This record gives sequence, structure tokens and C-alpha cells, in this order.
Amino acid sequence: MPSVPILMPQLGESIAEASIMLLLVKPGDTVQEDQEVFEVETNKAVMAVTVSCGGVVKSISVCEGETVPVGAVMGIIEATQEEVERTGATTMDAAAVAAATAPAVPTGPVAMDGAHFRTEGEYREGSATAPMETGGRGLPVPARIRGAHYLSPRVKARMDELSITEADLAYVIGTGANGRITIEDFENFISYVDGWPSRPASPMRRSVAGSMQRTWRRPIASAGRPIYMAPIILHRRNHPRKPGVTLYFLRALALALAEAPECAGYMVGGRILTPRNIDLGVAVQVADGVMVPVMRRVNEYTLDELVDEYNKVVKQARDRKLDPAYVGGGIATVSNFGGFGLTFASPMPLPSESLILGVGAVRKTPVWSDEVECFIPVEQAEIVASFDHRVVDGGDIGRLMQRVAWFLEHPELL
Repeated sequence: MPSVPILMPQLGESIAEASIMLLLVKPGDTVQEDQEVFEVETNKAVMAVTVSCGGVVKSISVCEGETVPVGAVMGIIEATQEEVERTGATTMDAAAVAAATAPAVPTGPVAMDGAHFRTEGEYREGSATAPMETGGRGLPVPARIRGAHYLSPRVKARMDELSITEADLAYVIGTGANGRITIEDFENFISYVDGWPSRPASPMRRSVAGSMQRTWRRPIASAGRPIYMAPIILHRRNHPRKPGVTLYFLRALALALAEAPECAGYMVGGRILTPRNIDLGVAVQVADGVMVPVMRRVNEYTLDELVDEYNKVVKQARDRKLDPAYVGGGIATVSNFGGFGLTFASPMPLPSESLILGVGAVRKTPVWSDEVECFIPVEQAEIVASFDHRVVDGGDIGRLMQRVAWFLEHPELL
């Protein structure tokens, strides 16, 4: 009977791999075309992998927790010739089947969550207060600047083996010439941290870490100002559908950027790209990270028209099952960190964006009133814009935030 591979699909434009969360079938099970057989986790969402034709599961070559690249064979289905012809499924020859089902052979050191660091299970069994031993030189104290900028090919090869980045070596002292980090410094550091309690970083956490490292390569500046929240609170209280507070800011930012799209420009070489559409992301806290679903053309729809879509994408993000239509392509993001009681923060824009607007918690602040000649309590919140300073300056952002504040003080126009 023909053998049909179950392949890891391309689950998004920038997604190169996914981690297996759940096996929904086992060898010997009968499956139908388009049946879900795996649940996988990317750095953006939890998605399902389906089969291209019906048949019997011959083998499963992956296990839960394993990270699999796009295009890899995860299992094999035995199907009838009629089923293959009906669905147009791709088949495998005998050699490909043998290669896909051959047992894996260890090829070298395990990554950071294996041989060199304790696993989560070992952490539970061990003592968090166990004494730590150093490996001599290379203690984790701040590195000299000169040495941190040069790594030999040998050190870089070991870093690749252990999935370690240069940022991870910020606390390694270089004992080589001019403070360079030697292979001995590197191995001493690995030996030193080997006894620390640890857990594997999830795909979401690794994605956030990678994004922040790429963002930090640019000159990011922040500017903030207070806004009056009473108009929003009153408008929402009287609105029959009770729009989310973050949606007010999303809509106000969209209208302000439609007037000044250069504030969300993106620099490439000697050019600054201007956004074609006002597609805005909204930061949603999820387990071990943040997801940013993107709503399209926010400036072209009213607040009322956006309520249902906003509620839908936020729920999808929290469930980690985001529709691909809402993934990527945003020009700016709104992050409401006020929901965690924070009054001020410096949010970081995504590497693909140059602007993020943060919203702080509402608090009553005494403000002087010339009318009654005394201080009166006013409900205010801080908004903070973090931006790529290569693209815009403080004055541009100041004017943009003034416009955002004006729209928020007139929510009936949203």
C-alpha cells in the first residue's frame, strides 16, 4: 500500500519550527482526510496538524515536547491507491520510509535544557539551596567591554551546540588577550551554572527573548504624558456593548496615525518606509509570554464596529489559538500594562515595528482648578510611547500623543 508522510506544515510566514504539544493518534489508528493528528505550539499560537488523506497510521516519529522543523516527517500513513488518487496526496518510496522510521543516533552534546542544565524534573527533586561550586576562572561577574565584542570560532561553535547567544555571556569575564572570552572561560561558566535550578524555556519565552534582543539593536526612546480618563469611563459606562478600555486607545492611535503615518515609519538603509495600512497589534498576556494579534485597517472602522472583532482576537490570543489572519504585519502596538497595576513602564516595540503605545493604570490625581481655585481629584492615566529614534524625534511623538489624547477626550468620535 502507498505510504503518505505526515509533514510539519508551514504554519506562518516567519515560522521555521514548532514544538509537539499533544499526539492525537497512535500507530494502528484509522484516520480520515483533514483529521487533526497533532497539536503543535509555535512562537505565536497553538495550532493543529492534519493529514492529507485517509488511511491507517503506520508510525509516529515524534514525541511530545520535541521541536520539529517545517517540512520534517512526523509520521506515516498507509493509504489505498484509490485514496491517494482521490486526494492527490504525496507518497514516499521505500527508501524514504526506511529513513523516516530509522532510530535517531545521538550526534553530540545536548542543548541547554539537556546535559548541561538540570531538567525541570531534576529541579523538583533537587534542592534549590544546594551549594554551588565555581569552575575557577570565568565567574559570572560583568565582562569587560572589549572582550565581550570578540568571540573565537571555537567559542562560537560551542555556543551553537548549546543554543547560547552572546547576550547570555554578559556576565563572563574574559581572561584572554585584551579581555577576550576564551574557550576555558566559556567552559568554566557552563560548569558554574550547571548546578543552578533551571527549567527549559518554552517556545513562547524563546520567541520573546529573541524579539527583544533584535529590538534592542535600535536606538529606542520613550516619552510619556498623562491623559484624562473620565470621558472614556463615562462613555463606556453608557455604552450598551461595553468596549474594552484598550480598544479606545487602539482606535485613537489608529486615527492619529492615519493623520501622521510617518510616526510609524520603518527605516531600511537610507529610506524610511511609510505604512500602507493602519494595521495595529494589541499585546495580550498569555502563559510565559505575550501574544500580539493584529487588527487590520483599524482607522476605517468605528469603535462599535470593532468591538466583536476585538473581543474575538483577544480570546483567541489568550487561548493560544490565533487565526493566521491576525498574525503579523502590524505597524504599531498598544500595550495596556495598567491592568497589572503599573502606572508607568517603557514598553518595547516589536522588531518589525517602530512604535508601541503603553497605557498605565488609572489613578486619582490632585489637579489645580482655576475655576474653584483649589486642587480637585482627577482620574488620570499615563500613556507612554516607545519609538525608534532614527525614524522620528520627540516633537513628532509629542504631537502624535497630543492627537491621541484629544481623541480619547472625545470618545464619541471614535
